Formats: sequence, structure tokens, C-alpha cells
Amino acid sequence: MRLIVISILLACTPFFSFSQNRNSIWCFGDSAGIDFRDTINPVPYMSVMDGRGSCVSICDSMGAMQFYADTYTPLSIAYVWNANHDTLLNSDSIISAGGYNELQIVPFPGNKHKYYLFYTGWQVYYDGIYYSIIDMNLDQGLGAVVMKNIQINSNRIGDCLQAVKHANGRDWWLVSKLSNLNSPRQNRFFVYLITPDSISPEMAFDFNDATDLDFQKIIFNQENTKIMEINLRGYMCEYDFDRCTGIVNNPRLIYPEITTAPYNRLFWEGSYSPDGNLFYVSTSRWTGVNESYLIQYDLNSIDIPNSADTIDITYPPIGSGAVRLAPDDKIYYSRAYESPTTNSFPYADSMYNYINMNLSVINNPNGIGTSCDFQPFSFYLGGKRTYYGLPNNPKYDLGPVVGSACDSLVNYVSPNIHNESQLLAFPNPFNKTIKIQMNDGLAGKIKIYNAVGELVYFKLFTASNEIDLSFLPIGTYQLEFINEKNVLRKKIVKMN
Repeated sequence: MRLIVISILLACTPFFSFSQNRNSIWCFGDSAGIDFRDTINPVPYMSVMDGRGSCVSICDSMGAMQFYADTYTPLSIAYVWNANHDTLLNSDSIISAGGYNELQIVPFPGNKHKYYLFYTGWQVYYDGIYYSIIDMNLDQGLGAVVMKNIQINSNRIGDCLQAVKHANGRDWWLVSKLSNLNSPRQNRFFVYLITPDSISPEMAFDFNDATDLDFQKIIFNQENTKIMEINLRGYMCEYDFDRCTGIVNNPRLIYPEITTAPYNRLFWEGSYSPDGNLFYVSTSRWTGVNESYLIQYDLNSIDIPNSADTIDITYPPIGSGAVRLAPDDKIYYSRAYESPTTNSFPYADSMYNYINMNLSVINNPNGIGTSCDFQPFSFYLGGKRTYYGLPNNPKYDLGPVVGSACDSLVNYVSPNIHNESQLLAFPNPFNKTIKIQMNDGLAGKIKIYNAVGELVYFKLFTASNEIDLSFLPIGTYQLEFINEKNVLRKKIVKMN
């Protein structure tokens, strides 16, 4: 009884409920950070980075810091820091561009000790997408870079690198955008599949309705099924993203791009609400001074542009920066202090004020209008300072897409794998069609894998199905039935 009570108490604690969240600690700005391991009461975290923009971090499965990285604009190099806040072994000379969303950490599929660090190199004569590999087994568990600056794309890339978990729950997609100011209006996405064995050649998707700018952003919703693209010429468009195939399609134009100066609608950063119904964007326009806005859009409105609701407006010396959905389901908004007399990056030792020592917070981002509860400069950073950037972390712990053709892998193991006696398949061997029947009449999914473990057939299954497999070559296959309680497997043979 005592053990049962202890287990229940642990299951009810905030720390336990988020113990698998590898996005638990953010590092950004000038030595700033937030520890979200207790999502009810996040607290300031001290890092050693000092960067105005791009930053990423990842924790282990218990929420403890593994490593983090940032870019330092004047030198156009990236720094990688270990859990002790020292530079990671062999992490010198990693390329960067000094942007805001040019870094991504991707866990190595099939290896819990290795990570990819992806980055772009525009502005420093190293156009393209690059990666380094980090092995956390090295340097007594603090990690080391084992390969670096490996190029996979030679194009100039926009400031919008993102990663998404594959629908199988193991592999990853890397998503980026072309940046080529002299090109036609291609509006080109690049998508790469990352598996345990390789990084695939790129898939390209062109929409031909916007300029490929350096400063463009792509933002995913919580389920990673929607992409919002925005840029500095007022373009805003939402796309569907298929986590199974990596396909970007079905554009839903909200604002067309402004094609001639002045560009009086400049979209900087954005975030979906947790429920995906609202989109927040930080933007600015020049009216003699640089006005900064935080705007909310209702994505369910029949007229999304007219649903725009100005949540906040500020003026110099308050700069407009990143808008990020955090592990506590609140949206955090970073505003740099822009000194009217001196360069504000890096901050001078005397530049400490309410602007750069706090983040603004949207406490209820699912709420429309004032019900979103926006509180400016309400999260104190413990004496540290923010600039424009906040971590560009993917949703590390997103699971598989249940019910899709690729929601599990051939080596998926269930706690209830039964003998094949409950699963009938006849005739077996078969020629063209085979009838599949469950003795207990349960519904689920049928999957068929070939001899090398590739999924060759998928079907939602009722009590009894006859399926046509005439397209399969002669050979031996594994038939798998899956529902929420069981995994049943049977060998089947295709003959002439």
C-alpha cells in the first residue's frame, strides 16, 4: 500500500508530469534563461551565452540540461555549451550567420547519445545548410563534437530553420526556405528526411507567390501539421505539413506580399496558440518612429486579416523580438532595449532596465482579445538581460501520428505481444487476396512489412477484412494487427 501511495503522489507532481520534456530549459540573450521543469512556477536560469538572436537547447529525458548553442553576430560563429557552461569539446569554428532562427538541435534517430546540430551560413560567404554531430558519451558525459561543418545544401538559406518529428515517432524532418534576393518569386521550401542511416536528398516545394528573403520565418503549430510563413514584406500564408511524407502543400494565403516599397507591414516573429486557433505575430512599421506591435489573428475567422487585434504597441527604445510558445503553454515575448545614443549589442555594462531584464507574457494564449491576458515585462530574468531572440527549439517529445500508415516502426514493441493464434489469415500461402480475421472481433490497424522491414501495406481493420495483395511480389511477409491493447503478428507467404 505504501508503494502505491508513493507512486500516486509522484504521478501528481508537476516535475513528474514533465519529466520527459527535453525543452525544459531555455537559454537566450545575455546570460539569461528559464527553467520550466516546474511548469506551475518557472524560474530564471543562468547561462553563459551572449547573443542577440539564434539559440537552441536540449535537456535529457529527466529535464536536466544536455547542451545549448548560440550565434555571436560580430564574429559570425556559433558557440556550443555543455551542462557545466563550458564550451563543448572540439566545438570551435562552427559556422553561423548571426540570424535569429538559424540553429536546430535534432536527436540522432536510433541513438540516444548523439545529436545533430544544424545551422545555416548566409552572410559569411558560406551559403547553405550544415551540420555537426555531438556525442554525449564523450568528455565524461559532457559531450564533444565528433564531426562538424558538413554541408548538405549550397543555396543561400533564409533565417527559418525548423525540425519536426516524423510520424513514425523516431525519424525527423528538417525544413528550411531558400533565400535568393535575385531569383524569381519561387517561395521554395527545402525538406530533408533524417533517419538512423542517412540524411536524404532534399525535396523542394515551390509556391511562386513570395520573394525568397533572408529574413523570413516558418512557424509550426503544436501538432506540427501546420506551417505559418511570414516575411518582412508583409506576407503571411498557412500551409499543411504531412509528418508522414514531409510534403508541404495546400497554401492558405492570408496576406499577399507587398511588392514595392515602402514595406509598411513588417512581420518579424510569430507563434500559434496551444490550441492552434489563434496566431500571434510581432511586427513593426515606420511612422516617423519605429512602432512595434503584437497582433493576434483568429485563424477560424472567414476574414483573417480583419480579425487582427492589436494586443500591444510600443515605441523606441523598446524593440520587437521573438514570440515563443513555452512548455507551460504560455507565450513569451522578448523586447530588446534599443539605446538612442549607442549600439545596443552587446549591451554596455550600464544598460540594465525593465525592458531588457524582463520578458512579456501572454498568460492565456487561447483567449481571444483581452482574455489572452497579456502582461508586459512581467517575467523577471533574475538580473540577466534579453535581446531579440528566444530558443528555436523543436517539439522534441512529439509522439507518432496514431492511425497513420507510419505511426510505428517494424521494431515497435508492445507490452502485450500475443501468439498468432488469435489472428487468422487464409489462405496462407495466398495468391492474390487474403482474408484476415480476429477471433475476438476487435478493430484496429493491419500493417504488412516485407522481409527487410519496409511497410508495404496499411489498412484500418474491422472484425473481418479481405484484402487484395496482388501487387506484392512473391515472398515472405510479416502481418501485424495493432490496437490500443494488443500487437498480433503472423508470417504470411505470397505465391504465384
